[in-house]
Amino acid sequence: MSTRDFNGAYLLPLFGEVEQARTDGAYRQLPAPAPASSLATDDAPLGAYAAAHLIRASYTAGLAHADALRRLTVAGEVDPTSPWTLLRGALENFATGLWLLDGAGRAERRRRALSLWDEDMRNRNQHEQDTGHLPSGAGLSGAQRRAEIRAIADHLALAPLTTPRTHQILLAAAPAAGLTALKVCAAWRAASGFAHGRYWPNLRASQPRAAIPGDDGVHTVALVIDEDQHRPLAEYCRIMLRQLQERYHARAQAR
Repeated sequence: MSTRDFNGAYLLPLFGEVEQARTDGAYRQLPAPAPASSLATDDAPLGAYAAAHLIRASYTAGLAHADALRRLTVAGEVDPTSPWTLLRGALENFATGLWLLDGAGRAERRRRALSLWDEDMRNRNQHEQDTGHLPSGAGLSGAQRRAEIRAIADHLALAPLTTPRTHQILLAAAPAAGLTALKVCAAWRAASGFAHGRYWPNLRASQPRAAIPGDDGVHTVALVIDEDQHRPLAEYCRIMLRQLQERYHARAQAR
């Protein structure tokens, strides 16, 4: 792994946005919604399952992924796979925050938040079953919290809740950020291919640098990241990050 043949200048605008959100040893958090704000009104009947908690968590996770790529780049350890995987994590998180903020109407925004919480607790319940973990004291299990979430959805006439799929979130969030959904999803699909060790993205979004013959007659191809293919993904992340910050502050301020 090295920065040989790697320029990476196209990453600097995204890295600049990330560095502005850094403080000593942490990332600057999005503020809690003001009590009289639109977002606080959305969240009022959701109790512990507020959209703001999910949005703020997605924002921080997205920053961490993008910042990891910044540190990798500064260290001169740029391989053909990790930049795709890391920006995939950033894009998915920034898009999720936008998706939660941008539902058409208060009922839809609440439904999106409860749907994501429901999926969150479904995964938690799976982990508890896998590990045999039981919450201590008066803590609730993932299954019990799912029951709470679904009771809230029933009370607010938002049932049934449907599992939010990443592809659907991206399709909705891209236009909200002023981006073309098909192009964003194409970049995300390539990034997902790298993250899951698929073969095809190496042919589509990497550049061969050398072919090394093996004793068995099979050649190993040395690859480097194709910056022209990766550049749009970095730009989509930067735009979604900026849009998430702006939309959140607009809806979390008192009105």
